Amino acid sequence: MKTQYFTATSLDGFIATENDSLDWLFPLGDLNDSSYPEFISDVGALVMGSATYEWMVRNAEKVATETGFAWPYTQPAWIFSSRKLPIIEGANIRFVNGDVHHAHAEMRAAVGTKNIWIVGGGDLAGQFYDAGLLDELIIQVGSATLGKGKPLFPRRVLSPVLRLVSVHQMGAGMAELRYEVHKGGVSGAA
Repeated sequence: MKTQYFTATSLDGFIATENDSLDWLFPLGDLNDSSYPEFISDVGALVMGSATYEWMVRNAEKVATETGFAWPYTQPAWIFSSRKLPIIEGANIRFVNGDVHHAHAEMRAAVGTKNIWIVGGGDLAGQFYDAGLLDELIIQVGSATLGKGKPLFPRRVLSPVLRLVSVHQMGAGMAELRYEVHKGGVSGAA
């Protein structure tokens, strides 16, 4: 069982524009031509922040057109938010807030040997890192720059904490980098 942050980022380190748009990402490649199908088959639970969830709510129609469902996941999801948010029909979700340890323990109990996917955002992934609960980063880097936006991983992490284990080119627009988090050296959080 691993806790994994799997996301896409621009070359300059942003996962979304400053107004949470992902439109920059879609022209860069087809998700089915990436490692995503294999990755999602090993996921037992998802966790996401409120901005990511709200993007799903705002784009439910678009997601349904592309995937057949407004909520394209069968796994249970934990949504971190301090606000009351609408529920996407058919979604197996739980709203939580506070420290990530409690939710992580619940997710571990739910997934068995499957993995936990931190869908987004970057600060939520950083909270799991700060707590010593993040095992792997799978970062798909797109051939686009945004200039500003929502940061990929707003933490100071110095070598040798992250160990690059693979690099894979995905067509002409993306590259995937996989990093293991070396637990003996979690430090430098800012």
